[in-house]
Amino acid sequence: MSGFVFSEKPIEIAAGDGVHLTDTNGTEYLDFGASYACTPVGHCHPEVVDAATSQLEELMYVQASYPHAARTALYERLAEVAPVDVDKVWLCNSGTEANEAALKFARHATGREKIVATTQGFHGRTMGTLATTWKDKYKEGFGPLAGGVEFVEYGDAEAMREAVDEDTAAVILEPLQGEGGINPVSTEYLQAVRVATATNGAAMILDEIQTGLGRTGSMWAADRHDVVPDVLTTAKGLGSGLPIGATLCRDWIAADAGDHGSTFSGGPVVSAAAGATLDVIEREGLPAHAEEVGDYLRGELRDRLGDDVRDVRGDGLMVGVEVRRGSNRLLRDLAIDHQILALPAGRTVLRLLPPLTVEREHADRVVDAIAEVIG
Repeated sequence: MSGFVFSEKPIEIAAGDGVHLTDTNGTEYLDFGASYACTPVGHCHPEVVDAATSQLEELMYVQASYPHAARTALYERLAEVAPVDVDKVWLCNSGTEANEAALKFARHATGREKIVATTQGFHGRTMGTLATTWKDKYKEGFGPLAGGVEFVEYGDAEAMREAVDEDTAAVILEPLQGEGGINPVSTEYLQAVRVATATNGAAMILDEIQTGLGRTGSMWAADRHDVVPDVLTTAKGLGSGLPIGATLCRDWIAADAGDHGSTFSGGPVVSAAAGATLDVIEREGLPAHAEEVGDYLRGELRDRLGDDVRDVRGDGLMVGVEVRRGSNRLLRDLAIDHQILALPAGRTVLRLLPPLTVEREHADRVVDAIAEVIG
């Protein structure tokens, strides 16, 4: 009997290695979805496997009020790679939990209720994060949601300046929207958000759950825009597929964050895997590699597809191809006819989020396949 929440695809995955997945029939697929960016260093990277396995054999779990070497090391590593002064770390189990904590911390630290979010934004499916997620399709049947949320147009600096006031606890937004359609914004816009929040004593929360860990060409998209938020959230690829998230905060948020907890915060096994993942990302220079291959991929897509698509956009290896008809058929044809796995971002955007270890020859194969399928 299958589960009742997810609609299952007709491909049963049995194994993964690097940038490839293999199904139960032995068919190998080039993975250009990475399960929504969850495998930045590739599937089953030996260092990550060794770190998790070694920890598994010593201690599977102890709750976070007892210090443990793997968790302590991860705290330190995250503080090292985070934007300057965003060095207080809360560990959890997913991106939605990381964002939920960020909203709670901001409200408690400021003593305010109002949250400003953006159109087309996606921040999770718990009741709090769902309230800050834009599309109604995620919310239908789950109301009433947490109150005090105001939406403004993504990318409109003036609308943001008007919305953020002395009642605002936080602004939450993605520096490059993922689920909303791979929508980039300018550095000027993000810096305007930073000024508006700082001027009014509100927290700027950057949701880097999909953009972080090197995907856009730097460790964090914030780095590319010379913006330092008050809170930064990360998850997805942090544990190379094991469930972990993190909320990184400045001192003024952490000092008055309120009572918050999680049974499985920073378990030893996932902490070991996350530490190894960060080590591989840095040592192998994967952010710079993502920028190089991503620039190449987008350039080739634009050259080959031309007017057959509405747009090709993104940063690094977070790429969106906006097509002229529904994306579901394209995804199916890519998988069945070309053994390439990709993702949707709305009804008309093909989303490419491969492991950061892909090479130009993999990009060429994907461009050829997309051109053939669209043609």
